[in-house]
Amino acid sequence: MKPSQLHFLITAGGTREYIDAVRFISNASSGKMGIALADAALKAGHRVTLITVAENSKLKTQNSKLKVVQVISADEMFKAVRKYFSRCDCLIMAAAVADYTPARKSKVKIKKSKGELIIKLKPTPDILKWATKNKKKDQVVVGFALEDRNLRKNAEKKLKEKNLDMIIANAPSAIGMEKSKMEIKPANGKWIKLADAPKTKSAEMILEHIRRCFYS
Repeated sequence: MKPSQLHFLITAGGTREYIDAVRFISNASSGKMGIALADAALKAGHRVTLITVAENSKLKTQNSKLKVVQVISADEMFKAVRKYFSRCDCLIMAAAVADYTPARKSKVKIKKSKGELIIKLKPTPDILKWATKNKKKDQVVVGFALEDRNLRKNAEKKLKEKNLDMIIANAPSAIGMEKSKMEIKPANGKWIKLADAPKTKSAEMILEHIRRCFYS
């Protein structure tokens, strides 16, 4: 298949795990990297299915090559990935998916009291592990690793444990920023440092490395 005809499935944003009717557990992810990847893929002539929690106002949603699927929680994102995964050539999991979600969600707002409030959490579905377990021979799965220490070591651990084709690692300093430093490692390759650049440019470089590694 020619690179100009690829179909990317991209996730973006930090999921929201609701505790009650108005409160939720989340993270500081802005979704800018996932949106930038979707935009770069469209500009390169690819088709994109974007599963996102983040706002996507910068994308031209009337583009016939773009399908936007809006989700909120990790479970909703998992269901969407399962629905569209078989149709894509490459899944890029740029979203910051919550690792835990409340075991029980209150249907009404929890009122403040003098006592402690204990919230029991349960693990969310492992979307990347599911994808690599169910992917077809010619599909590519790319993951992100946000690490606050031992960046390469922890990213390589995730790469191997989840059987990914490629990992993209960065530090918490990238959250919400327009620019970020990133490092890429294909499963059977060496680490590649990307220049400190705007996320729009980093997205272009990431797609180029994916093309070189898997579609050249």
